[in-house]
Amino acid sequence: MIGHWTFEKGVELKELTGHFKQIKLEGASIKDGKLQLGSAKWALATYDKGPDIGPDKTMVVWIYMDDLGVTRGAPLAINKSSADMFDAIVYAERQPFQWMAGSSHFRRTEDAQPGFKENSNGKDLIQLAISYEDDGGNAHVKIYRKGKKIGDYTKGPIRSWVKGDVEALFGPRALIGGTAYGWVVCRVEDARIYNAVLTQAELKGLKENTLAVGASAKLAMAWASIKIR
Repeated sequence: MIGHWTFEKGVELKELTGHFKQIKLEGASIKDGKLQLGSAKWALATYDKGPDIGPDKTMVVWIYMDDLGVTRGAPLAINKSSADMFDAIVYAERQPFQWMAGSSHFRRTEDAQPGFKENSNGKDLIQLAISYEDDGGNAHVKIYRKGKKIGDYTKGPIRSWVKGDVEALFGPRALIGGTAYGWVVCRVEDARIYNAVLTQAELKGLKENTLAVGASAKLAMAWASIKIR
């Protein structure tokens, strides 16, 4: 894990692994341990310490969707600061009510099959995750909703990001030349970036607002959890 945000009291703006700078709120707010995003209400955090992000990586968020009609945004995105290059968990950019792996010029994007038509009413906590695995220079992308795989394909090229030239975005799918693209209306309970490909079983084993510790051969961590105070 190289990025973790819980938005809980005392660490509202803090990234818990120490790799990202404090969150900068751009109209978004934090209330009751949740980052509240809306139209033109977003946030970002700059990655300034640690290894390159990717090419293998997994993004994970737990959210409450509050408006299914606002589209093309992302509760979590990885965005290159100096160029048009991003990967994001995007809502309803190409298909109504559908989640997808957003990317610059759709280079790592295909419509998810079988996909999932989002129907949450704002009371249901949803875990969303997208993993990217290097497959001969292309990205093997897997998309999950609440632990169920809703998309699986290979398309590329796969990309990496370096410290000082990347930020985590909350709300827009991309930030290009100072302009934010797309909005999502939701409350983010927990957001994470892993510098590894998490399996479906590992994603199902994660719990929001906890921190995984320990060691395993693949991830250098196990899924024992410590409650964040």
